[in-house]
Amino acid sequence: MTFDPHTIDLPIVDVLDEASNQLSENNTVILHAPPGAGKSTLLPLALLDLPFLKEKKILMLEPRRLAAKSIAQRMSTLLEEPLGKTVGYRIRFETRVSDTTRIEVLTEGILTRMLQNDQELENVGLIIFDEFHERSIHADAALALCREAQSVLRPELRLLIMSATLNVPQLSSLLNAPVVASDGRQYPVEIIYTGEPDRTLIPEMASQTIIKAAKENDGDILAFFPGQGEIRKSEELLRRNLKGFHIHPLYGQLPFKQQQAAIWPNREGKRKVVLATSIAETSLTIEGIKVVVDAGYGRASRFDPRSGLSALHTHLISKDVADQRAGRAGRLEAGKCYRMWSLGTHERLDEHRTPEIMEADLASLVLDLALWGITDVNQLTWLTPPPKGKLKQASDILHELGALDKGRITEHGKKMHKIPCHPRLAHLLLIAEEQDLLDLATDLAAVLEERDPLPPNSGIDINLRIEALRKHRSEDRQGRGLSRIEKVAASYRKLFDIESSDEPVDDFETGFLLAQAYPERIASARPGNNAQFQLANGKLAMAGHRDDLAHEAWLAVAHLDARDGMGKIFLASPLNPQDLAPLVKEVEIVKWDTDDGGLVATKDLRIGNIILQSKPLPEPDESRRSEAILNAVREEGAQLLDISEEVKQLQYRVLSLRKWNPGGPWPDLSLITLLLTVEEWLSPYLDQIKKPEDFRKLNLIDILTHFLPYELQQELSEKAPIKIEVPSGSNIKIEYFEDGAPPVLAARLQELFGMGETPKINNGKTGLLMHLLSPGFKPVQITSDLKSFWDNTYFEVRKELKRRYPKHEWPDDPWSAEAVRGVKRRNKQ
Repeated sequence: MTFDPHTIDLPIVDVLDEASNQLSENNTVILHAPPGAGKSTLLPLALLDLPFLKEKKILMLEPRRLAAKSIAQRMSTLLEEPLGKTVGYRIRFETRVSDTTRIEVLTEGILTRMLQNDQELENVGLIIFDEFHERSIHADAALALCREAQSVLRPELRLLIMSATLNVPQLSSLLNAPVVASDGRQYPVEIIYTGEPDRTLIPEMASQTIIKAAKENDGDILAFFPGQGEIRKSEELLRRNLKGFHIHPLYGQLPFKQQQAAIWPNREGKRKVVLATSIAETSLTIEGIKVVVDAGYGRASRFDPRSGLSALHTHLISKDVADQRAGRAGRLEAGKCYRMWSLGTHERLDEHRTPEIMEADLASLVLDLALWGITDVNQLTWLTPPPKGKLKQASDILHELGALDKGRITEHGKKMHKIPCHPRLAHLLLIAEEQDLLDLATDLAAVLEERDPLPPNSGIDINLRIEALRKHRSEDRQGRGLSRIEKVAASYRKLFDIESSDEPVDDFETGFLLAQAYPERIASARPGNNAQFQLANGKLAMAGHRDDLAHEAWLAVAHLDARDGMGKIFLASPLNPQDLAPLVKEVEIVKWDTDDGGLVATKDLRIGNIILQSKPLPEPDESRRSEAILNAVREEGAQLLDISEEVKQLQYRVLSLRKWNPGGPWPDLSLITLLLTVEEWLSPYLDQIKKPEDFRKLNLIDILTHFLPYELQQELSEKAPIKIEVPSGSNIKIEYFEDGAPPVLAARLQELFGMGETPKINNGKTGLLMHLLSPGFKPVQITSDLKSFWDNTYFEVRKELKRRYPKHEWPDDPWSAEAVRGVKRRNKQ
């Protein structure tokens, strides 16, 4: 390689040697550099001849296809070589590499698949994670797997994480990696806030702002929009109202030549306006930009409960993204950024973007990890760990599709993984291959992946969409929605090497395939119908009363909303009940239903939660019977169990000893803990439990007492007695408290004459709180020092007692007076 990166005037050149040295000495390095520093193009070329890369490749991950292709093309141009010689790229359904390729620029999902095929990556010496601050789920997963490969298989494998806005100290600490920082050359950018945004009028408001900016400034303009739809509307408005400018849209679905036209300067020297999605935030350098117009919205992939797949959602951008976008105006000289929101709105924006792993569907990730052999995701290094709830949901789906069995990947799961799409759709395509329905399945999968191509109120029948796609294809029509779907369908046909079909669609075949992808959404009409359906996952949903499918007996549902209660169906297909035979399971149901009388045991024929037939089960399995009762106690224990005051006092005695003697042997008998550990103490007593009232027959005092070891039972009686004897001979109950507060002994004062000291329990370490009562059992004094009371306070109390209870004897000397249970009347003079 004769090209010398040090000769290029870009900021990254200042740290090329430092980055090289750090990578020679460490297997993981972080590079912090602002957009436009040249890190994506110059740094890989500068590292290529380092000793640890001898005969090994560099893989560089990019979050977007356009960036991957453009960066590979730029590096090849710098080397004065054809693309694919030293530098090439791999993106979905497109590859430009050769036997001589040393640097491969990849989109992120490609690396995950390469790791699955070769966990050691023997021919790779360095993996670069470009624009890691975008926090895509593929980048997070790939980094976790690469760190695992380093720790187990390839400690010499180098990783370089490059970021513009990430929390670098946090990442450095987590990865124990040094940081190389490039300051860049950012010119000042003046920020202009144009006022509160109106999401429904983004194209119109953005067009007005662009026209204003064009009049007030020279140079080219870069405008950021949420997505393609807004860009196309704004493009139409600008072509009518902004003369003398070339208008260039820039988004992922554009042909590559049109994308390149937006990036390079206009050949005629005219000013240009680039209307871009977030694709232009980083990685790409767009020549000539001096002004940025930011609509303030982005569109990101998030799990969509309606479709069970990931879908694009529009959202306000975060402050770090806003700063990145504004920075595009300061690459060449001082610039301006028009933000289409107010300063107040800006202050309320999130500081950083939400990592995709927190919001995405994790089914593909869980399948990736299972193929790697990882069943516990916590063993990997995550900058943001995947949410437990979403992991379980993904695992449940994959088990239902047959991709996993007890957490481990099956042969069917391995086949699913080879198909580059969501596991649901991969499963659908594999089943279709077995049933000779691939021509239908490739069209159906494409329709499911993309937005509904038909206008609103077109009905819920998904077959109408497939027929529209086939008509569009046969007549070679134009139309962005259907053209996009056909492009996806064509990629699936190429994958399976089949021809397209324009034959009429069999609705039941569509329903059969949908039921494979969405077994939990098989829907049975409810009695009386009313366009309402019971889904196999237990939820209810309805179609419009006038919809053609509203009165079908069975539906396979593809899209529905995720609301609680009665959901709404958006896309579905009729389903032949005969096709459901393989999905019907005989299930023994043993559950507790307090409202239905208690223990319920049935033998059902079911599809999920749809009951086709149910019969009583007279002799349910004992373990399942016990588990049903124990679950009921966990959920409804406070209502089912007879928690009397005597039971509470037993609990409080143990809890007090536990509080008074930290680290001792006393168990936690609080109600919440008892309910969480119910199987430990209640299991032996469930034989006769069938109805809610049977719980009232349980002697909880005996049960909880015998739950204690014999030695603790004895200690409990000694250290925390139920009663204590007073001088009158009465045995009076002690009142204990849950929080270990001093126990109370409430006794009539006359029964305590002669008691010199306050009684103590807990081996003499805990004094009782004395509630001294009148003959009418009213408190007259509360004290924890009985001796002091007799010596001082008694004589004041005595005056009041003599007045209120004149027939009782109130001696002058309480120390020598006789304690009495009943009434000892005063002697008559």
